[in-house]
Amino acid sequence: MAAGPAQGRRIFLNHLDSYCGRTIGEYLSSCVVGASLAKEEEEEEEDEEEEEAVEVPSNPEEVYEIVGTLSKPGSTKPRFAQETYAVSPGDELLNHLLACEVVLYNITEDADQIEEATWAASALHKEIENFARPKLFILISTIMTWANTKPSDPENPEAPFTEEDYRKRKSHPNFMDHINAEKLIVKLGKTNPNKFSTCVVASGHQYGAEEGVFHYLFKMCWLSETPEIPVFGDGKNFIPTIHILDLAAVLQNVADHRPEVQYILAVDTSKHTLEELVKCISKNVGPGNIQKIPKEDAFLSKDLTQLHLDMLLVNLQMESNVLKDAFNINWVAETGLIENIEQVVKEYKQSRGLQPLKVYIHGPPAVGKSTIAQELCKHYRLHYIKIDDVISEKIAHLEKIVAKEQDTGVEEGEDEVEEQGENVEAALELLDGIKENMELNQGRLDDQFIVTIVKDKLKSMPCKNQGYVLDGFPETYSQAMELFSAEDDDEEEEIKSKIPRCHKIITPEFVFSLTASDEFLINRVTNLPESVVAGTHYTQDKFPPSLKLFRDSNTDDTTVLNYFDELEIHPQFIDVPIYEDPENRFIVQKIIKEIGEPRNYGLTDEEKEILERKAAEERLAKEAQEKAEQERKEAEEHAERMARLEEWNKQLEEVKRQEQELLEAQSIPLRNYLMKNVMPTLMQGINECCRIRPEDPVNFLVCLKM
Repeated sequence: MAAGPAQGRRIFLNHLDSYCGRTIGEYLSSCVVGASLAKEEEEEEEDEEEEEAVEVPSNPEEVYEIVGTLSKPGSTKPRFAQETYAVSPGDELLNHLLACEVVLYNITEDADQIEEATWAASALHKEIENFARPKLFILISTIMTWANTKPSDPENPEAPFTEEDYRKRKSHPNFMDHINAEKLIVKLGKTNPNKFSTCVVASGHQYGAEEGVFHYLFKMCWLSETPEIPVFGDGKNFIPTIHILDLAAVLQNVADHRPEVQYILAVDTSKHTLEELVKCISKNVGPGNIQKIPKEDAFLSKDLTQLHLDMLLVNLQMESNVLKDAFNINWVAETGLIENIEQVVKEYKQSRGLQPLKVYIHGPPAVGKSTIAQELCKHYRLHYIKIDDVISEKIAHLEKIVAKEQDTGVEEGEDEVEEQGENVEAALELLDGIKENMELNQGRLDDQFIVTIVKDKLKSMPCKNQGYVLDGFPETYSQAMELFSAEDDDEEEEIKSKIPRCHKIITPEFVFSLTASDEFLINRVTNLPESVVAGTHYTQDKFPPSLKLFRDSNTDDTTVLNYFDELEIHPQFIDVPIYEDPENRFIVQKIIKEIGEPRNYGLTDEEKEILERKAAEERLAKEAQEKAEQERKEAEEHAERMARLEEWNKQLEEVKRQEQELLEAQSIPLRNYLMKNVMPTLMQGINECCRIRPEDPVNFLVCLKM
């Protein structure tokens, strides 16, 4: 027999580049073969070493080898995969399956894989007699094959289903192919279980990392484009779930234990409704509010498929006795999504590359901070933080809270406020303090209020998700210290450290300081149109004091930039005058190059379509302009050619005339000679010839002359 991989450690998994396949494959590739077989008394020792099951052992011979197919032919081979195959069901794929001890087929993400999974199991079943070692076929299915199952105890309809009820399960109408595949896999495993065993793992709705079916909700919350996140229907339906890494751990246990039971429910211990899940996601990623809408309205969303809607509307309560009694699982989120939401959100942002981008723009008045900040916000889809706007927004928000409390009554209002995490009394107190302070300071606010308002804004979910661009604030070292200082819990650590501790969630990542001379700035302001200057501090009487105040506050010893230097967030200086660009396009491009690529979802389909249409229009306009320019050049060249030709013809005529005149002038002596010496004699001969009329006139003239 040809040398091959060590028996018992090669696993075949379909679609290694999918959400489920990638996570499971990477997890299993770092699992020691048989690691989950440890005795229960050893679990405490294993628990002391956090996530020991996912650490790569020093001896690669001890871990599972992962091979499989890709969902897209052009996909990059995952780093954890030993081999990938781009083959269709047939002898070649069968040979790859025969080389593996464990064959894993996931049909939860792509229904088209059901046909291939059933073919693979049937083809392996036919080869039972040729197996040198026992093989295990695992089908990863979905709890949607239980969606229409009636309660086993009518008197207790909320009693959870367990593996013992799997023969009674009734599938959702749109998942009939899934349940048929499950039944076939179970049947094939009964023929000769010693050589070919099968197991169906019915997975709860997967979350974690890219979030699976819940990604629709996570994305909507992260984008913060709607004030309320929809809950379809009444939201009272229970949704069985499991963290994707816990599902991978279940599969590891199945591969190690090879249990006699052929049907396993892979669900965590949570019992959460759709409303509870949406509310939790909204609170920790989005606006914090939810809205119940009819199920039919769900189809208005382009991002929500029928498959996803069916899964979100399922109503099942389940428990897994096998996971609890027979398997040794180091759970990541045994208690479910809600209890582990902080870790889940962290995984979501990391896996999707959704890291906030925080920028601070510093510089004197009229240097172009606002223009540049707004362009950066447009390019990176960040939130523009300008002091006046933030203060106005905060006042309006506080007034809305107070007005809502007054309209609905104290008790009802307080209940709503508590539910939404807002304190009416605190809002009223802050609003009164702001208004009183503004009255005392002729419409301006003291630093303590400004810092509080800006800090609340930076801590808001949109700024925490996407990031922000701060336009010119903080202006002083003390403002920066107060705004970005660490929470009270970190004060003790700050005392021990020489480097000031800051609030990492809201502190800028990039600091850009725009520099320019007073002469340059004054000239720029002087040349501004009156319509732009009106109502601003760019007037002749206000701008010089404003500029002087900035210079006085930004000496080498007092500048706010020193605070960021101490945090080792070193400012980058940009000399504005050298670019000679009133619109600051080159400066924006320089900053974009320094910051790097955006850290968001990118453009939507509609935005891509708009950009493509705009690009097409610009291309057509450019082509039309180039064509018109070409035609203009050709017309000019033709006109020049005709003008040169006409000039050449005139010159040619002049040359001919001059040659004719010269010829005539040169012929005068000859004509005179002929008239004097030849023509008289010749005329006599001609006259005589005319009188006599000889037969040969020429000969007659010759003879006459002689």
